[in-house]
Amino acid sequence: MSILVPTMGALHKGHQALIKRARSMSREVVVSIFINPLQFENAEDIEKYPRSPERDIQLATLAGATEIWMPDYEEIYPGEITKIRASSIGDLYEGASRPGHFDGVVTVVNRLFEIVKPEAAVFGEKDFQQLQIIRAMESSVEIVGVPTVREYDGLAISSRNVQLSDKGRASANVIYRAMAAARLAPTVAIAQKIIDTTISTDAGFKCDYAVIIDEGDFSLAIDVTKHKRAIIAGWIDGVRLIDNMRMGA
Repeated sequence: MSILVPTMGALHKGHQALIKRARSMSREVVVSIFINPLQFENAEDIEKYPRSPERDIQLATLAGATEIWMPDYEEIYPGEITKIRASSIGDLYEGASRPGHFDGVVTVVNRLFEIVKPEAAVFGEKDFQQLQIIRAMESSVEIVGVPTVREYDGLAISSRNVQLSDKGRASANVIYRAMAAARLAPTVAIAQKIIDTTISTDAGFKCDYAVIIDEGDFSLAIDVTKHKRAIIAGWIDGVRLIDNMRMGA
């Protein structure tokens, strides 16, 4: 059984958790490293994306990867690009703030699946909206989600965290604190109030959205919603951070 772990490089403990999960399922684990231009808003964002190929190879190998694939652009997109449309969820939240982003994601994932032909692929829950959109793709590949890996103070591990100043890094913890404080609230309204109030205590975080949604269709959750999840996104030091957490016990 071959399992694919798609990445854009700049590997960290979160990626290693994905690789370890894949290795627990199979002896054949392919880690792809490809910075996909179709999911960036502009060339400047691509240039700013961190790159550490030698370290990536080391971390992937230590985590259990049996093959590390670092294709160039022409290998992924050999001719005219036919973009795939993401599901309707792709127009919401991250999709609304970053038009075309999820179309770029599903297009590259589809290409990776076509080339590698894995039986399963592993993605992190930190990018929960992305995970649900990939699950909605027409594909025979089994999609496995892995829980978010966090820093000592709860901040979700991300390749973008290294771009934060010391002050910004301290502010970033407000995202986790808001969700953790709201998780066991008795109603959605109270949980939302807790999130809003907590976020407002840190002026360093410029909030884009902070809502509680139904995990299935990303509509706003109500008290009887079976699977509720808080999703938060915003900017600190001009760096976009996203996170999410299941609400309830």
